[in-house]
Amino acid sequence: SLWFDFYIILLFKNETGGGEGVEVLKNEPYEKDGEKGQYTHKIYHLQSKVPSFVRMLAPASALNIHEKAWNAYPYCRTENFLIKIETWHKPDTGHLENVHGLDAETWKKVDVVYIDIADRSQVDSKDYKPEEDPCRYKSVKTGRGPLGPDWKKELPKKTDCPHMCAYKLVTVKFKWWGLQNKVESFIQKQEKRLFTNFHRQLFCWIDKWIDLNMGDIRRMEEETRKELDEMRVKDPVKGMVALED
Repeated sequence: SLWFDFYIILLFKNETGGGEGVEVLKNEPYEKDGEKGQYTHKIYHLQSKVPSFVRMLAPASALNIHEKAWNAYPYCRTENFLIKIETWHKPDTGHLENVHGLDAETWKKVDVVYIDIADRSQVDSKDYKPEEDPCRYKSVKTGRGPLGPDWKKELPKKTDCPHMCAYKLVTVKFKWWGLQNKVESFIQKQEKRLFTNFHRQLFCWIDKWIDLNMGDIRRMEEETRKELDEMRVKDPVKGMVALED
């Protein structure tokens, strides 16, 4: 998950300022039941990143979301709010079904959404950046890119080019009466928007992370923790803000 950790460092910097963004409380190694990884506890201060109807009705404390994450699989919750994201990375192009092994009744309720990082139509105009467009980007260090319209069909034929698909299962539960359906729908849309932007950026930033090792990442994480505290106070609001319907 080195590439993921590097991306998260840059993402936090781009999303922090104006009293909002990310506050890191803990970032430490963990070992449990034979599994080793990195444990983090963060607070997301989200005021401008939620729609106006939520800001008007929800108490201010509800816009500060705690996240406890083991490796790259976050389990986020407050007393009346749950977002659970479970991820499987598979060496394919996204043709598998129900990789999370859900029971039949639960699987019937799942809305499967396909994300193509090279499809410009899946990107909101407010999020689009030419320098983060896989259809225009060419990696100097790896030679990968730009991606054409048939890149997913062509990729399996390239034996020298590793690839994978991230299968993400997003579960949202929101218990405030009168807002439940609207907020849950909004969050699902925002998750798709976030995943789309995330993986487009990840591809276009490959030259920034391809040569890093885990020691580099841990050093950068500690430096970033201190920077975020300053940026949240001194910098203006940055990054993704809520798009109103």
